[in-house]
Amino acid sequence: MVDKDVMLARLMEENQQLRETVVFLNNQIDTLREEIARLKKNSRNSSKPPSSDIVKPPKPPGKENKPKQGAQPGHPKHRRPLFEKDQIDEFHDYVLPSCPDCAGAVLLRLDLEPRVIQQVEICEAPLVRHERRAYAVWCPSCDRIHYSPFPPEVVKAGLFQERITAWVAYMKYVCHASFSTIRKFVRDILGETISRGYLRKVLAKVTSSLDGPYEQLLNQLPLETVVNADETGHKDNGDKFWTWVFRAQLYVLFRIDKARSTQVLLDVLGEDFNGVLGCDYFSSYRSYMKHFNVTIQFCIAHLIRDIRFLTTLPDEETRAYGGRLLDAVRELFKIIHDRDSLSADAFRGALEQAKRTIIQVATSDVPSRLDKNGKQLNRPAQNMANRFRKHGQAYFTFITTPGMEPTNNVAERAIRFVVIDRHVTQGTRSLAGRQSAERLWTVVATCQLQGRSAFNFILEAVRAYFRGQRIPSLLPSPT
Repeated sequence: MVDKDVMLARLMEENQQLRETVVFLNNQIDTLREEIARLKKNSRNSSKPPSSDIVKPPKPPGKENKPKQGAQPGHPKHRRPLFEKDQIDEFHDYVLPSCPDCAGAVLLRLDLEPRVIQQVEICEAPLVRHERRAYAVWCPSCDRIHYSPFPPEVVKAGLFQERITAWVAYMKYVCHASFSTIRKFVRDILGETISRGYLRKVLAKVTSSLDGPYEQLLNQLPLETVVNADETGHKDNGDKFWTWVFRAQLYVLFRIDKARSTQVLLDVLGEDFNGVLGCDYFSSYRSYMKHFNVTIQFCIAHLIRDIRFLTTLPDEETRAYGGRLLDAVRELFKIIHDRDSLSADAFRGALEQAKRTIIQVATSDVPSRLDKNGKQLNRPAQNMANRFRKHGQAYFTFITTPGMEPTNNVAERAIRFVVIDRHVTQGTRSLAGRQSAERLWTVVATCQLQGRSAFNFILEAVRAYFRGQRIPSLLPSPT
């Protein structure tokens, strides 16, 4: 028979092994739950862009009494204004020869305003083709034949003159049209055949015309008091690049770079940037802040998404911590939304109090549990607390900086049409393509911000470039 003491010792050993197994499996379950929560990250509970959502969340159920499409009862009717008489190219008059009811002769024409229908149409042959001839002359003194030189703007333009050159750039970078689409339009609508290579040459001329305005903005950026920045992926002939956007108060500048590092910030803003940089919590911005003592406003909208992620984790203490922090941030935005009802001093005082509350909630009563190996089981909550301990003040720079917003939405809005262009055109294929994209995107975004016509600016720049005149500026005139 087996001794009872031996049996008891064996059972106790097996029990201890089972306990250790249970603890190990529980830890594995917690790890897997965190991994599941991480895989469920989307644009609503993290800093991931909406385009990264693999599975879109279900749409909310529609309202029972949805209004019908189109104009709604009670809405004022909108009519486009009529063209002025000097804008009309052709007039067509219609007069009744007889009465439509009794067929009697109509002799009296009344002095009443006529009914008017105005229409527009594309000319059947919209292109105007020019041929410029330089005739030969003979000089008896030097016994040579000479030709009259063509004007410099004619030589510089080539086949496409100013307006159609600007139109190609507009189609490519405003309408997101591919070279193939532009070629088809030129062939089928304009009645001309061109190659992709020639379109590339046309864009190279536009790019050269915009070098000056682009460099002017690049030199102006380090002098700004408030700049917002963001970046998104860019494909160049299959290689990974990054499109950076720098948004000042009155203009936007784009830069395509191979790196997503602090070096880009140094190249654009420099080491001595004295303004405030609005951005997300990406490491390049934190490094720029640390090594060059730059004032930063981290995006609170990104912060809210990161806090929301904490509320989705399996650990109850972490969820409670995230909930407390989310409530504190909500109070901050309530104050921002009530700004009009507060005096300037009361508004700033309320913001300062909300700031202190958020930092206190973020850095106190932080969940902390270690497993038997000393591994932190509440790592997401601890990371959030450490973020506030290191950079908490940088989330509230907007309180003391006029013109600075608490979020980075202005930069994200500025870069949105570039993301659309990336999906349509699949990026660029060369250094020349990247330079064209930088300059044309800069023109498009800046003109939109200033309420100017991007096409008219491109046309003015191309015209000045062809004629050797001064290129217009993208900076608004100081009036």
